[in-house]
Amino acid sequence: MAADLSVRHVSVVDPESEQVTGDQVVRITGGRITAIEADPGGPAGAGELDGTGLFAVPGLIDCHVHVNAVSAALGTVADESPAYVAAQASQLLKDMLARGFTSVRDVGGADFGIAAAVAEGLFTGPRIFFGGKALSQTGGHGDLRPAGRDVHDQHYAIPVLGRVCDGVDEVRRAARDEIRRGAYHLKIMLSGGCASPTDRVDSLQFSDEEVTAIVEEAAAANLYTAGHAYTADAVNRGLRLGVRTIEHGNLLDATSIDLFLAHDAFYVPTLITYQALLEQSRELGFTAEQYEKVVRVTENGYQALQLADSAGVRIAYGSDLLGAMQARQSEEFSLRAKVQKPAAVLRSATTVAAELLRQVGTVGTLAPGARGDVVLARANPLADLDVLANPSTGLAAVVQDGVVRVQR
Repeated sequence: MAADLSVRHVSVVDPESEQVTGDQVVRITGGRITAIEADPGGPAGAGELDGTGLFAVPGLIDCHVHVNAVSAALGTVADESPAYVAAQASQLLKDMLARGFTSVRDVGGADFGIAAAVAEGLFTGPRIFFGGKALSQTGGHGDLRPAGRDVHDQHYAIPVLGRVCDGVDEVRRAARDEIRRGAYHLKIMLSGGCASPTDRVDSLQFSDEEVTAIVEEAAAANLYTAGHAYTADAVNRGLRLGVRTIEHGNLLDATSIDLFLAHDAFYVPTLITYQALLEQSRELGFTAEQYEKVVRVTENGYQALQLADSAGVRIAYGSDLLGAMQARQSEEFSLRAKVQKPAAVLRSATTVAAELLRQVGTVGTLAPGARGDVVLARANPLADLDVLANPSTGLAAVVQDGVVRVQR
């Protein structure tokens, strides 16, 4: 659903130029921005939104979410009814939008159905750029079977985040199937992870030939590949083989930075998920082994971000939270601010994220022709990111496609 709206007397924040222009009117027609100009004066009228004292920011973008991760115990989600998971996801999506995220990239779990539900207004939430199910080798990060279970139900309706495939022929078939189902990108597990029960963080997953096959299939469809990776070995291997975005990357090093720059790739850190897991994983049923994996990657996350930021790597915003922890999505702003300048963090959730999504000029910007997505903040985020980190108090309104979705 798209609408007409004018946001009056507002200060417009440009993340790229780092400029703020006061007393502007943002005009939206048919869900698209048609003009940003000096306000003509007079009070806001009927069908207009008064932005006096507020700061207009482009709709925010989170480039690493799992809307179907309705529980931190990911293995148990496979046993739930798809209808129940979708119902839970609808509430998670509504909450994301209330935090100012008008677009998200789902990197494992969401499909054409849930994206269509949002696009058609059946669910209220950010528009979803989905990758379908993430591709994993047997025993890899997307294989959530405990060591004692042999059976793996591959039925596509099972609401798990990944699918298991082995060998070049199988991975090509799986990649083509995800593309057939409408994926905007392909996601591949290049290393072990924290939430999976049987793999080590420092493991390398898939063969070079398998990774290359997936990258080739994505490129043939004019898509790209996102890679889950922690260690420098996993990150570097993915970049050399053509993976375009690296997710997490907590244990990368200087050699990784050189490859990011050489391949013009994107980095998507997800600091808040480790902070949340450190504080909440025991109550959520994580094993001692899983907890130790979280400790290891947390210690290096800020150092990795510092290396990438200082070298000019393109860094996008990601949260990667599971279950109830998704309520902490906006805290990533505060954690990034420990390393990066506010403008760089804001760009990560707007202009850089739009570039990653291949949606430049459409989302992540306030400009004629762009989607009518506007977040009205009570303070200038270029000076203080806390206004975005605490949306319940920091955000006055969230506009999506010209429709006021949230007003506080």
